[in-house]
Amino acid sequence: MKTYSEKDLAINGGDKTIQGFSGKQEPKIGVEEFLELADTWGYSPDTISKIRTIIEKEDVPSPHLARYYGFRTSKVKMLEEYAKTLFGVQHALAVNSGTSALSAAYVGCGIGPGDEVIVPGYTFFATAAEVVAVKAIPVIAEVDDSLTLDPDDVESKITPQTKAIVPVHMAGNCSNMDAVMKIAKRHGLKVIEDNAQACGGKYKGRWLGTIGDAGCFSLSTFKITGAGEGGMVVTNDERIYVRATSYHDTAACWRPDRYAPERFPGELFCGQNYRMSELEGSVILVQLKKTKAQAERYNTNMRRVLCNVGKFSKVKPRRSNDIYGDVGNNLVFFAETPELAGKLAAALEAEGVHAWARGGKTTRDWHIYVYWEHILEHKTATPEGCPFTCPYYKGKLPKYSVDMCPNTLDYVNRALFVGISQWWNEEDCLNVAKALNKVFSVYC
Repeated sequence: MKTYSEKDLAINGGDKTIQGFSGKQEPKIGVEEFLELADTWGYSPDTISKIRTIIEKEDVPSPHLARYYGFRTSKVKMLEEYAKTLFGVQHALAVNSGTSALSAAYVGCGIGPGDEVIVPGYTFFATAAEVVAVKAIPVIAEVDDSLTLDPDDVESKITPQTKAIVPVHMAGNCSNMDAVMKIAKRHGLKVIEDNAQACGGKYKGRWLGTIGDAGCFSLSTFKITGAGEGGMVVTNDERIYVRATSYHDTAACWRPDRYAPERFPGELFCGQNYRMSELEGSVILVQLKKTKAQAERYNTNMRRVLCNVGKFSKVKPRRSNDIYGDVGNNLVFFAETPELAGKLAAALEAEGVHAWARGGKTTRDWHIYVYWEHILEHKTATPEGCPFTCPYYKGKLPKYSVDMCPNTLDYVNRALFVGISQWWNEEDCLNVAKALNKVFSVYC
């Protein structure tokens, strides 16, 4: 082994040992991964082969698929900026699901042990489940004939422990936000809109999700706007935004100075990892740019169908809180009985109309509170039963039962849903209305 002195070290002016590496480096994520993504679109092997031929001609570095520390502008950041512009809000936080958006918003609003949060009995389970996840108590309220929160029942269920109300814009239909906001203001409560199923909808000219203190969006495959998985929180309250952001990224990568002391009490705490990746961010960015036009097409077709449906004694349309603001991807009627709703759905399907009834199900429906046994039976992740046994909770636990919201069960069990396509033309809409009139005239 050769002997060296300190003057031989490159740092002291000596020869540099390594001038470069001769091994051929390949990108960590390259052509094969790109083609695997292309395959999810279902392109033929021939097309995939042509794509390979084209992209192998370029020598490009591996993409940076996390939103932080990349060498290009983050797609997730671009998505957030576009959402702020589209919805006219000061803050937008992209997360990895609608459920994560709810958790982050709840924490952002300071909800925790000792608090109660009012949620509707007809919503996807996550709305209530995440209340429990942040160690608060969900109070289940009735929906009215709009299939959204009944303001009168909300008012009756407010206690000294109530911290927030969560109106849910179900099945593309907006809640009565005027009434909810008045109640919240009167009692000093936070309002967190669950807009998982109505992205692009409006209430009296204002975007759904932007009226309360915070709005939560689900941007998954199964939603009007979405990719594989994704969600978003929007707000005009900086404190809510900062706390929600802290909770969604426990490592606090997002902070202007990541390692600086907290800027105000409650900014830094132990959170989760709900960050959205660049893959989802890329797709949802494009999707969100389509949102406004999609909602307009849905709403136009929904109203085209509805205005051509006659009046019948045994079936009535759902009451709308703003028929021009509803997204309109579903048209809902109430039949006289659950049995009639099922019969109408079957007959409409036979006519070529996509229709379904929720009543009389033999399988669980996570959108109806009677199937939320985790909450009704106080089932928790750990045996001590928090938050239902939490010493910080000074209220009287709600009396959960399958019959606690009879009006909700009545409306949901009699509901007849008709799927609306944004791609129908006027003739298609008239034909759907014709089928509805045909079936209703026989049974109603």
